[in-house]
Amino acid sequence: MNWRAAILTALAAAIVLQAGASTPALASKTQEASLQDDTRLLADPPGTLDELRRLGVQRVRVFVPWMAIAPGPRYPVRPPGFDATDPAQYPPANWSRWDSIVRDAAARGIGLDLTLTGGAPLWGLGPGAPGSTSQWDPSPSEFGAFVRAIATRYDGRYVPPGSADPLPRVDHWGIWNEPNYGPHLAPQAFPGAGVEYSPRLYRNLLDHAWTALQGTGHGQDTILFGELAPRGNSFLGVFSGTKPLRFLRELYCVSSSYRPLRGATAGALGCPTTAAGSRLFRTAHAALFQAAGFADHPYLQGSAPNAEPSGDPDYASLPRLPHLERVLDRLQRVYGSGTRFPIYLTEFGYITRPPRRSAAVSPALAAFYLNWAEYITWSDPRVRTLTQYLLADPPPLGGSYGYGGFASGLTFHGGVHKAAYDAYRLPLYLPATTTGRGGSLEVWGCARPAIFGWLDDPNLPEQVQIQFGTGRRPRFATIRTVSITNPRGYFDQHVVFPSSGSVRLAWTYPGGSTVHSRVQQITLGR
Repeated sequence: MNWRAAILTALAAAIVLQAGASTPALASKTQEASLQDDTRLLADPPGTLDELRRLGVQRVRVFVPWMAIAPGPRYPVRPPGFDATDPAQYPPANWSRWDSIVRDAAARGIGLDLTLTGGAPLWGLGPGAPGSTSQWDPSPSEFGAFVRAIATRYDGRYVPPGSADPLPRVDHWGIWNEPNYGPHLAPQAFPGAGVEYSPRLYRNLLDHAWTALQGTGHGQDTILFGELAPRGNSFLGVFSGTKPLRFLRELYCVSSSYRPLRGATAGALGCPTTAAGSRLFRTAHAALFQAAGFADHPYLQGSAPNAEPSGDPDYASLPRLPHLERVLDRLQRVYGSGTRFPIYLTEFGYITRPPRRSAAVSPALAAFYLNWAEYITWSDPRVRTLTQYLLADPPPLGGSYGYGGFASGLTFHGGVHKAAYDAYRLPLYLPATTTGRGGSLEVWGCARPAIFGWLDDPNLPEQVQIQFGTGRRPRFATIRTVSITNPRGYFDQHVVFPSSGSVRLAWTYPGGSTVHSRVQQITLGR
């Protein structure tokens, strides 16, 4: 077996098995490239997946809202005789969009991360739901039945009625999106109660989803929990956000000093009220100790990747990642567990101005920040995934995020590429951009689409050029050619440059065009 075949074999094994709690940690240098854009993907699965493949995306995160599959989602009464664990009893048309994505992704060698989440059908909500919300106190048992149905459908053996072939297997799952954020799971807290309610809700949802996946042959899959928003509010409200590390402590039934909760406070959070109950906690809530990894959404809202503007210790943005890891480890030790969860960053991106008119960064700065952030996560041996959100900006029609919406795409709404598009395809980052003459600079980067060139032709040589030029309009020339041997396309080189100037990467698609990274300025002193 040659070195390239060995890399592909190892990569295939990593995609199939992923890292469980007892699996040795994969090196950070095999961090997987992931992206999420449900709007584009659901509208055009083949076309969107083709574009993502050309970008080098290895896994696509996709929401599967419970109410989008469930029958009669707008009725308050569960359909009579409905067996929610049987995928054949759901309306076939409700499965069709996700069936297409599953088939089309498998055909292109792209993995999926299906995030099973709300809203819930009205018949799956708890009593007292205000207005038309679909996130109110969802039934854990009904959600578990839905998870069992979708896990059965995508177990690699299920043949849908009217089809001759089984659907491809899905082996990567997230459980509920941002359960610490009121618009996604409510109530976060009841006014006057003094404690959050959402950690209890999520713990129960997670328990039932875990049991469903274990019972349908997905026990060795990558199953993620958390999926937390990076910030929250200081006040407790029905639809507010709970600070992520406070949410985690209450999810694990411990106080701010990491001691097991007792008495009335514990009871209000659905936690054991006695020491005897705490000893059973680890067995009763297996996902909190045995999941494949913890998922976080470390958005920074315009700040540099190394600078969290808030001093709040309960936030979980990118600069706070080491603290988040320590908190997760400490929560395990409370219950005698040595699990050190791998970290999956399943949403990240920078909103740009334009199209936003405020609270955003320029497209060029966003491109730089994205590459810097990826270097940070690549350097962390516990990080498995950094997921770009989105591929394309939403329509600039305003809404809760103002004009331009959540405009973190690699392209503008009309399809015009932002600077981030090239920066995502060929990441480039220099931790230092100044040195003395004769000194070297670290050049880190990635030829992200190279992996698919190997899958198409294992004997294809994959190389990336480090190019250099001078002047205001530099004429670039290759000063080093790097052979890509990393299974995700990463490289890390130290290069001596002849003078101050501009650095970029160049890579050529097999039999196709040459593309370039963003440009980085460097300065050489005397």
